[in-house]
Amino acid sequence: MPPDVTLPQVSVLNTTMAYREAGSVAPCRPDVLFLHGNPTSSFIWRNILPQVATMARCLAPDLVGYGQSGKPECQYRFFDHVRYLDAFIDEIGLRSAYIVAQDWGTALAFHLAARRPDFVRGLVFMEFIRPFASWSEFHQSDAARETFRRIRTPGEGEALVLEDNVFVEQVLPGSVKRTLTDDEMAAYRAPFPSPHSRIPILRLPNELPIEGKPADMAAALEAALSALRASTYPKVLLAGTPGALVSPAFARTFAADMQNIEVIELGPGAHYLQEDHPEAIAQAVVDLIRRSEGELGAA
Repeated sequence: MPPDVTLPQVSVLNTTMAYREAGSVAPCRPDVLFLHGNPTSSFIWRNILPQVATMARCLAPDLVGYGQSGKPECQYRFFDHVRYLDAFIDEIGLRSAYIVAQDWGTALAFHLAARRPDFVRGLVFMEFIRPFASWSEFHQSDAARETFRRIRTPGEGEALVLEDNVFVEQVLPGSVKRTLTDDEMAAYRAPFPSPHSRIPILRLPNELPIEGKPADMAAALEAALSALRASTYPKVLLAGTPGALVSPAFARTFAADMQNIEVIELGPGAHYLQEDHPEAIAQAVVDLIRRSEGELGAA
């Protein structure tokens, strides 16, 4: 049995984007958009979609350069992913959706919500990307901080990510509490068989706004977070213990100046919480939709 199914594709700009879909389309059923991060794909949502699909249509795209999507000739900067995701949303015909996001998916979600606030019905997010004033604020682990410093060092980063495939072989499994199976690892390895195919993985760590650099990323995410703080749509922030980018304590502090937000602690977890807590994440999404749609129906 292959490690993953073959996904449908849509033409987007100069390439194609693959996506997972679950749940039927009906006037009374909302859409839910699931956004993954680095170096994963929609595969990371596989155990979450079926439960949410009982009450919504679920769409989980593979970002360009990831999963089964195409690898166009672009720089794979965050703003490239913005363009392709916007085009995907237009091509699929989404007019509004709940968004569930992790890692770089959260940066895309925040940016999308800031630009198109009427699109977002609600947001569930975890292990989120944000500007980091200093390296000491980035990550819960000293070892991980050192790894990312090396990845952002010209020459060394290329050797680690492109040649040694460290993100897939070490960072990913090292940030999951359970042991990923051989089939699961095969699915995560499949999009990145060669150094050239791993260029998207290398780009995103260099997009992290740490100590104000890159400046355009820091500005974009500061603006997106300001919009998030002002937003009134329902939000759920999920946190694992100890977490990687987000500890439970930080989650509570971050949520303190937000409106209409709930913090849920999932239990033991690092960065890729979908692999350790799929049932709890799915339940949090279902509960948010149920509460929100009930309130909308009563309005």
